[in-house]
Amino acid sequence: MSSPASRRNSCRGVAAGNRGSSEGRPGRRRADSCPYFSSGAQAEDFSVSLSQPMFAITLRFLLAVDLWLSKRLGVCACEESPWGSIRPLVRLVEFSGHVIPWLVGTVYTLLRGESVAEQELMLNLTLALILDLLLVRGVKTLVRRRTPVQNRSDILSAFFVERYSFPSGHASRAAMCARFFLAQLADTASMRVLVVSWAVLVSLSRLLLARHYVTDVGFGLAMGYCQYSVLERFWVTWDCLHDLLFIQLRESLDQAYDRLWMVDWKH
Repeated sequence: MSSPASRRNSCRGVAAGNRGSSEGRPGRRRADSCPYFSSGAQAEDFSVSLSQPMFAITLRFLLAVDLWLSKRLGVCACEESPWGSIRPLVRLVEFSGHVIPWLVGTVYTLLRGESVAEQELMLNLTLALILDLLLVRGVKTLVRRRTPVQNRSDILSAFFVERYSFPSGHASRAAMCARFFLAQLADTASMRVLVVSWAVLVSLSRLLLARHYVTDVGFGLAMGYCQYSVLERFWVTWDCLHDLLFIQLRESLDQAYDRLWMVDWKH
């Protein structure tokens, strides 16, 4: 038969064990709530075999490096991340590269423009933004690369759900708009530094928030850089647009007049 002292010691040990387990649960809940702390969040198979072609081995190695580097850079993926305290500021930088404010602001400036030159600039910027949106959407649909597991949904992303990550639309938009402003509007050194810094910060925000992989952002930057070259090649002047609209209106009026003439002739 056990003594009262031994029974009291055993009860104390059980109580201490329960308290220890209850104290350990919040830490586990925090680790589970933030995918950044999950070591197996990106458990993908990158095993290689010597029988595989050298191209396949190199591609798997580069994907593994891309995955490792992207996970290391996602330090603002959630509030519990190492840099989670600056997450609201990084999200603000991210929002500055979103397509909605850019389209709304550009169209508003186009409609309220006071000069023909200003309206021509805003017209081409609007066309460039639409082209960027269509190209990025098309590439994402073709590649179908899933977003990183560390990516955490918030209020803004709930309305603009992104299933695929390659390429980064923010990065391509930032590169294209940066080249546009550097070529058309930025006439001082300080303005050029500000534009380039903004494009870099927007692209970096996508990595810090774990929205994209490094290759997504890199390809997006290259894609946006090339998009401005296409815009510059097919620049739409205000006179050219006026002539196109006038020709289209004249053809529509001629067709309407011909239909009326045919109706009168039959009667």
